[in-house]
Order: sequence, then structure tokens, then C-alpha cells
Amino acid sequence: MIARVLFTVLGLVLISMSSINQAAADEAGLIAAAERGDVPAIEDALAAGAALDARDARGRTALLAAVQANRLEAARRLIAAGADVNAKDAISDSPYLLAGARGYLEILRLTLAHGADLTSTNRFGGTALIPAAERGHVETVRLLIEAGVDVDHVNNLGWTALLEAIILGDGGPRHVAIVELLIEAGADVDIADREGVSPLQHAERDGYPEIARLLRAAGAR
Repeated sequence: MIARVLFTVLGLVLISMSSINQAAADEAGLIAAAERGDVPAIEDALAAGAALDARDARGRTALLAAVQANRLEAARRLIAAGADVNAKDAISDSPYLLAGARGYLEILRLTLAHGADLTSTNRFGGTALIPAAERGHVETVRLLIEAGVDVDHVNNLGWTALLEAIILGDGGPRHVAIVELLIEAGADVDIADREGVSPLQHAERDGYPEIARLLRAAGAR
């Protein structure tokens, strides 16, 4: 009798372990399929019951893996299935924040249409707007401004999007356009960095005359 009970319990444990292993395999398959942009494989994994919020060793969801690889259709399918556009990984990247930082415009539009948290910040304490401004993603900056991201948010370095566009930008046409967009959106042109250096002073020091002209015209000191 005891042997029969033990055998039954062992059988149940093995079945449970098998189910857990299968679920883990399905979830790993989902993340891998998302990263390579394999929509049919994503469909298969979802149909098998893979959890949308499952994470890999780096803390990435399938959606974040798709965004990192710029897989638009994979991201579209996962978002349509209910994937969280704000779920962060181990280094505080989220699908929304990463799409903004990298200028993946169509994916960014999807995240904005599905609950992107405009106040969320990356590991540097910056909104999506700040790295977009730094990297010269003009249309991304325009879209984020239109969405309502705070143009005067200050990150952990003490920089606004305007400061970052000047300090880390190259002063070329894209960064000039971004500075103009930020000014038009009402950015405070006099918010200085932690050393008290203003955007205008940075532009003058770095030899960016067109940016300096825009700032003076906006009343910068």
C-alpha cells in the first residue's frame, strides 16, 4: 500500500516537473522567436501557452527582445496579444524606452498607442526623449513631444533633453532641428547643468553657432 502511494506521488511529481520544463521551453522559444522576428513561431509559442511576461536571464520579455532587434511585425503581434510595453529588464530598458532611444519610430508608435508610460525612466534617470535628442532622432523627438513627454525632465547626470542634444550632439542639422523642436515645445532654455553652465554657454563653447542663434532668439542667457 505504501509503495503504491509513493509510486503515485512520484508519478505526479514527474508529471509536474515535465509540465514546468515544457512551459520553460515554450517561453524560451517565444523570446527566441521574437528576437529573430519569426511571427509564425511566436504564434505557435503563444498557442502552446507561453507566458507573455516570461523573462530570460537578462530580464527581457519577448517584446523587449523583439524591440532590441528592431523586429516590427514581431513587436506588433506581441503587443496585440497584450505584451506590456513598459516591462523593464535588468538594466531598466523597456520596449517603450528602447524604441525611443534607438529611434525605432513605428515600434515607438505602437508602444504609445498601447499604454506607454511617458514618465518612465531609464537607468540614467532619463525619459525616452533625452537619448532620442542626444542621438539625433528628429522624428522620434517630434513624436515624443506630441505625445506629451516632459521636455524639461532632468536626468541623473543633471541634463535635460536640450542640454544632452548640445553636449552629446554634433551640432549638425539633426541636432539643430531637435533644438528647434524643443524650443518650440516650450523647453526652458536656461536650465543649466550641475556646474551652472547653460545650454547657450555649451553651444558657444562647442562652436555650434546655429544652435546658439536659436537659443538667443528664444531669450537664452
